[in-house]
Amino acid sequence: MDTIQRNLLEQVAGLHEVPAGAYNIRANGQKAGRNNTANIEIVTKEDKEGIDIVIKPGTKNESVHIPVILSESGHQEMVYNDFYISEDCDVTIIAGCGIHNCGVDTSKHEGIHTFYVKKNAKVRYVEKHYGEGDGSGENIMNPVTVVHLEENAYLEMETTQIKGIDSTNRITRGTLKEGARLEVKEKIMTHGKQYARTEFEVDLNGENCSANVISRSVARDTSKQEFFSRINGNAACAGHSECDAIIMDESCVTASPQLTANHVDASLIHEAAIGKIAGEQLIKLMTLGLTEAEAEQQIISGFLK
Repeated sequence: MDTIQRNLLEQVAGLHEVPAGAYNIRANGQKAGRNNTANIEIVTKEDKEGIDIVIKPGTKNESVHIPVILSESGHQEMVYNDFYISEDCDVTIIAGCGIHNCGVDTSKHEGIHTFYVKKNAKVRYVEKHYGEGDGSGENIMNPVTVVHLEENAYLEMETTQIKGIDSTNRITRGTLKEGARLEVKEKIMTHGKQYARTEFEVDLNGENCSANVISRSVARDTSKQEFFSRINGNAACAGHSECDAIIMDESCVTASPQLTANHVDASLIHEAAIGKIAGEQLIKLMTLGLTEAEAEQQIISGFLK
């Protein structure tokens, strides 16, 4: 790998060298590296682009890295990755996509990740999106995540996009059975003319299952963000959706929550807040010696942390 590709890997997956454990690195549509372990097998799909990640029952304290990097301007792809997490597992999956585009053509990565999480399994999924380049070509990412949680399964998703993506349509869908839990934490920052759309839809089908969706975002310049969430309570369950956004300059932020209770014991809550940085926050930091721009950055960093 060259210097550009190594930097992308560091940005999206925190990798400075070949990771320990199972991994699959995809670069410009080709396999750039792969390793299986005794408990985790990664298999190339035969009918379409993508991989199957199969984790054996009882696998504990292991990780899988599956970063994607694009460094050729104009490269566009659709990838399908399926995760089969067996019963009683406890694993971490590090994904993410980085684009370096110094040309005039549009670079695009679209991916559909589907999780099949069996009974009593626990998964932490981390996904970062990052773009860079000094050309006029756009960087586009359209990730789709589909989650199927069986009895007492748990999935925690951490998704981050804070730089360099001109347009994104982020879709997450989930179905939960009895006792299953889904935790989603999203962080987004847009600037310039960038556009970001987020859509969550969760069906709470099992007794005592729960979903907690938290989105924090910052919109700057003339960028635009849209947040849509739908939580359907179809049993005695708990659902919570929270959208907090800082709006700056001439940007635009829309939050559209929707709750549907189809069961008398479904407890569903939505919270949304959109507003500018408070003047007293800026003044307090500026009295400590920060410039206005430095104070704004401190507030934004703390908000997205």
